[in-house]
Amino acid sequence: MTRFVLGRIGFYTLIAVLLAFFTIPLLWLVTAPFTPDPTYEIKVPGFTSDPTSEAKVPGFTLDNFRAVAEHPYALPSLYNSLVLSVGTAVLVVVLASLAAYALSRVRLPGRDALLYALLLLSSIITGTAAMVPLFQLAVELNLIDSQLGLILILTGGLLPAAIFMLKDFMDSTPKSYEESARVFGATPLQIVRHVVVPLVRPGLATVGVWAVANVWGNFLMPYLLLSDVEKQPAAVITYTLYTEGGQANLSMLSTFGLLYSIPVVLMYLFVSKKYGFRFHGGIKR
Repeated sequence: MTRFVLGRIGFYTLIAVLLAFFTIPLLWLVTAPFTPDPTYEIKVPGFTSDPTSEAKVPGFTLDNFRAVAEHPYALPSLYNSLVLSVGTAVLVVVLASLAAYALSRVRLPGRDALLYALLLLSSIITGTAAMVPLFQLAVELNLIDSQLGLILILTGGLLPAAIFMLKDFMDSTPKSYEESARVFGATPLQIVRHVVVPLVRPGLATVGVWAVANVWGNFLMPYLLLSDVEKQPAAVITYTLYTEGGQANLSMLSTFGLLYSIPVVLMYLFVSKKYGFRFHGGIKR
């Protein structure tokens, strides 16, 4: 009995430490933008680490948000991130759903081996490994400083894993619905649009959020392919928020970081509430 109690105490202590490890940075992210002079410490009202100093309640200000709004590239970069993320997610969802449906319904020799090979290669050949050939390809196709070109390259990198994920959803949808629609004269695209897509909406939502999250935080490819600062996303602009001496401007970084995080969090909460995140089809059998 004693060993059981000690084990439970140790388990809950470990959970508390892990929660604190992940929660403290989030508390800093939420509180620092509203502090006149943010530091790396979380200021708790009535508490100070220096016993000789008086405890002071940290001030409250909105000047940090005003400074971010006056920055020439901060808010436009958030719009650029939105364009790149949504554009890539739409392409990934559309192309991956069509490919996954075809691979799910058409029996091809070596189909499963092809899927696993694509997934394996996309995991091994990361953006860093493919950096030089992708840059050369963008130069040859005149896609440097083009947001459309960056969207196409990001889409190509995300497609193998997206197809692999969506194929599981397609496999779990009953074929009898499609056969009934085919009897009434529906074309393959109409079957996909009106029969298959409503059944796999949770999968489409999952892949869409996954694609947006990958593009939203991507730094390497936008940094390489977008030299025009007016077209660069927030992930790249974040690295310019430093003082003239090269020190991190905590007021700007914390405020911009909070604004940078809000769209993804809201998107996740909305999609999770509306569709849920689950890796099976829309009908339970």
